[in-house]
Amino acid sequence: MSVAVDLEALGQRIVEFGPAAFLVTVGDGGAPHVVSVQVTTDGARLATRVGRHTSANLLARPSLTLLWPARPGGAYSLLVDGSAEGPIEPDGGSLWVCPTRAVLHRVADAAGAGPTCLPIDPD
Repeated sequence: MSVAVDLEALGQRIVEFGPAAFLVTVGDGGAPHVVSVQVTTDGARLATRVGRHTSANLLARPSLTLLWPARPGGAYSLLVDGSAEGPIEPDGGSLWVCPTRAVLHRVADAAGAGPTCLPIDPD
């Protein structure tokens, strides 16, 4: 099920966490494939560049996750689920991501108590 993402709030969080993220896709055998990418916002979508292996995974399975680790001393990482939007070039290149869900996820060693997940939405 798709959950609406408040892109204004997501854009603010990406500025807060910075452009460097990890992009997670799934290979033919079901194993995760993780690469480091630079992410920018462009209207309702996110933009990045990927290589051949990531492109092949996304051509077969367009679902993906972006992960921004918690900042030093921070209590939350940023997770964005989405789908790749075409055109996806087999040899890699620019990629558009349509976010479907975004959450702040509490890291295991964060001090104190708190919610484990905070949705990023207008509420």
